[in-house]
Amino acid sequence: MSLAKHIEITAESNESFDAAIAAGIANASKTVRNIRSAWIKDQQVFVDGGQVATYRVNMKLTFIVSDD
Repeated sequence: MSLAKHIEITAESNESFDAAIAAGIANASKTVRNIRSAWIKDQQVFVDGGQVATYRVNMKLTFIVSDD
């Protein structure tokens, strides 16, 4: 039986939502091992001068802490 945990993170990118997701997972992977999935809770953009300036995602990451 496996034991899993969830953490919530926020990540941003100037490029796209996909880039924000990838950056968030990459940064979390530096300190959290065995990440198995990500649930994107919501997405948001920030506008500057009529243009999208920043893409932000709030997500839950699931990781395994014990695998018996």
